[in-house]
Amino acid sequence: MRTAFYISDGTAITAEVFGHALLTMFPAQFEHVTIPFVETLAMAQQVVQRINDCYKTTGLKPLVFHTFVDEQLRLQISQSNGICYDFLNAFVAPLQQELQLAPVPKTHRTHSMHEKTYDFRIDAVNFALANDDGANMKSFSQADIILIGVSRSGKTPTSLYLALQYGIKAANYPFVEEDMEALRLPPELKQHKAKLFGLTISPERLSQIREQRRPNSRYASVRQCTLELKEVERLYQREQIPFLNSTQLSIEEISAKIIAMTGLKRQKY
Repeated sequence: MRTAFYISDGTAITAEVFGHALLTMFPAQFEHVTIPFVETLAMAQQVVQRINDCYKTTGLKPLVFHTFVDEQLRLQISQSNGICYDFLNAFVAPLQQELQLAPVPKTHRTHSMHEKTYDFRIDAVNFALANDDGANMKSFSQADIILIGVSRSGKTPTSLYLALQYGIKAANYPFVEEDMEALRLPPELKQHKAKLFGLTISPERLSQIREQRRPNSRYASVRQCTLELKEVERLYQREQIPFLNSTQLSIEEISAKIIAMTGLKRQKY
C-alpha cells in the first residue's frame, strides 16, 4: 500500500484536503499520514527520515503533499525519497503575476482569517446544539435554515457542520413514528416554511443506522423506515419543501449541496 504524507508548517489541513481530493480519483488504497506544525529544520529532518524509512520498508516512494511557507523547510522536505507535490507554491508565481503584487510569506497565515469568523462559528454551533431535535422552537425565527426529516436521517451532524464550517445557524426538527398517521407541519414550522429544508435517505441505509442505536427493534426495521420515509417525502412534495437524498453523500457533501440549493452564504468570511 502506498503511503501519502500531508505536511505543513501550519495545520496541514490544506495539504490534506487537496491531497485527498486528488487521491480519491485513483482506484487504490493509501496509508495516510498527517504531520502538522513542522516549524524547524530539526523537525523537518525528522520528517525526511520518516519518509525515507517508509520508502525502505515498503519499496514504494511515498507521496508527499505539502504547503510550506518557509523556503528552507520546503527545500529540506524536497530532499526526501518521496514524490513531492508543493500545493502552495504551485500557485504563487501565476497569482503574483496576475495581481502584480509580491507575496509576503507568513507562517500561521490562516489564523487571522479564522479569527474573524470565530465568533460567528461558535455562536452558530451553540445555536445548533440548543435547537437540536426541535428543542427550542421559539428560536426558529433566528435560524438561517431549519432541517427536517425522520429520526437518524443526518439532521444533527449536518446542522453542526453548517455551523462550524460556514457559521450558518441551523436548527433541526424530527418527524417521529407518532407523527406518521396524519403527518403535517406543526404551526412553528409552518410560519418559517421558507427556511425549511428536508433530508431523506434510503430505507435500507436508514435501517442500518438505526440498528446501531436500537438493534432488532421495530424502529430499525426496513418496513418501518420505508413507511416513515414515504410519508415524509409526500409531505415535502405536498408543501413544496426542497429536499435532498443523503444516502450516498458525506456530511460535507450534504452541506455543500444544501448551500448550493438554498443560496445560503458563509457568514462573515
